[in-house]
Amino acid sequence: MFDNPFSMVVAIVFIVMTSVVLITRYRSAARSERIARSSAEDKALREEMQALKERVQVLERIATDAHDALRIDQEIARLRDR
Repeated sequence: MFDNPFSMVVAIVFIVMTSVVLITRYRSAARSERIARSSAEDKALREEMQALKERVQVLERIATDAHDALRIDQEIARLRDR
């Protein structure tokens, strides 16, 4: 089978190319898994940030508006329930 140098070179090239394809496929699968994981983390962080922004808006409104004490107590209780 490998009686001449050309067939040995072809076999070596085939082995190297197969290895390169397998390594590339493995890295691609690992990369797409990391991307999916970071997308889920991004979504959770965006939701948490939105909730915090809403709370800050309520606190700013409580601090700057001239509400009676009962309304302020209701706003604080609503924030605690979240």
